[in-house]
Amino acid sequence: MSLQWIGTLLTWFIPLSLFAVAMMNERKARWQLARGVSLMGLVVAVFLGVSLFFGWVSLDGSERWTITSPASLLILGLVSFIGFINVGYSRVYMSGNTEEETRYLRWLLVTLGSVLTVVITNHMLVLVAAWIAISFSLHRLLVFFPNRQRAALAAHKKFIFARVAEAFLLAAILILYYQHGSWFISDIRQQWLDNPVLSQADKVAAFMLAAAALVKCAQLPLHGWLIQVVEAPTPVSALLHAGIINLGGYLLIIFAPLIMASDAAQWLLLIVGGVTTVLAALIMMTRASVKVRLAWSTMSQMGLMLVECGLGLFELALLHLIAHSCYKAYAFLNSGSEVDSSLKRRLSLSETPSLKEWIGAALASFVLVYGFVALLGLSGPYSPWLLLGVALTLLIAERNGKQKIVSFLDMFSLAAALLFVYFIQKSGVGFILPPMEASLGWIGDLWISLLIVLFVSGYLLVHYQADSPSVIKFRRALYAGFYLDEWVTRMNLRLYPTRLPMRVQPKKLQIPKEELYQ
Repeated sequence: MSLQWIGTLLTWFIPLSLFAVAMMNERKARWQLARGVSLMGLVVAVFLGVSLFFGWVSLDGSERWTITSPASLLILGLVSFIGFINVGYSRVYMSGNTEEETRYLRWLLVTLGSVLTVVITNHMLVLVAAWIAISFSLHRLLVFFPNRQRAALAAHKKFIFARVAEAFLLAAILILYYQHGSWFISDIRQQWLDNPVLSQADKVAAFMLAAAALVKCAQLPLHGWLIQVVEAPTPVSALLHAGIINLGGYLLIIFAPLIMASDAAQWLLLIVGGVTTVLAALIMMTRASVKVRLAWSTMSQMGLMLVECGLGLFELALLHLIAHSCYKAYAFLNSGSEVDSSLKRRLSLSETPSLKEWIGAALASFVLVYGFVALLGLSGPYSPWLLLGVALTLLIAERNGKQKIVSFLDMFSLAAALLFVYFIQKSGVGFILPPMEASLGWIGDLWISLLIVLFVSGYLLVHYQADSPSVIKFRRALYAGFYLDEWVTRMNLRLYPTRLPMRVQPKKLQIPKEELYQ
């Protein structure tokens, strides 16, 4: 057997083994077997990465069912790791009811296997089939507690939006097949490299791929379901936010050449993703629930990841995807402890910096960032560096809290270290996935810079002018999410109504009359 076939079989072993174990969970939850298979999948993913690096196995050649992108192997290892952690956590979380354990583990493994199939396949029809399988299996987990009205309504909306994303994706791949005569993603990428001029049909397909990614990543105004499904079991929320919601970004990464050749697709990502990033980040500031804040944070982070794709910074989007997945998996699985941490952060809120401190922090941050950019001769787009400068400005200016005092020099040193680590990580991922030049140029960069300025203005108003009457009205509108989800929900129920579960009314306490008088 050739090394080519060994690499292919090892790759497909990971999702197929999860599907096989899922079929064994009809009468009893086989947690030990599921844990072992998920661990084996993680080991195989790491082995594949090491073997490909040293050239021991190969995924290239005549057999093309497995995608050959190094970025896909990174995501394969990431999802395998999250799946292994999630299965172990779920075993403790779901212990108690045998019937519920069996049903939960079966659909959890099917969902994990479907996600891994999307990551590794090179065939577009298999990609669509696995994409649809994720939606249906995840739906079973989202309505795991079927008597909860809020969860049922959120799952219903998610079910509709998933069909919309699948329609966009299916239409896009049918157009690509008609134009290029191949179902394989690698063939289409190679044809684009040989002839980088896209036809009008290819540009339509690129626009539909971008639309599918936006819907998958729960961007405004199709976002409400992501906020409301936090009533699902905690490990389901962790899997959703860490390994499923970001598949829209992965879709754009594997079809990057098409996206970069379509101005319409890039503008769609920059406008919808950029506006979602700003609004979701501001709305998150008004929420108290830890899980709800994490959900709004996911929306904002996904919007920023899509913006990075629209700017051609696919290496940064890949780094963002990996970092966000690890953070959200930890945050949701540790949400109980996060409540205590959130309370501590609120007790140690930063004191209002003076104008002198704001000016000093801004000058220090932007001298640091743009001095770094000029020293290394880095090229555009520059709006991500502007965002980094804003983040470091807030870090330095808000360094002093009610329970801590940090010197300016210490925080400046931390900012410099963070800038260096960011550059090293971005450059490292750049060797795996080189950046691509966006056709929008400085205009797209200017649009994102404007959104960053609007975000900073909104942040300062909400955080430091909360008692102003006009800001109170603005904060109230933020808390309501500008009522976008209410409008979308009414439209959904009008076009595709559903019957929600009835709430069980608690029995009224009956007290005998004689006990009322003593």
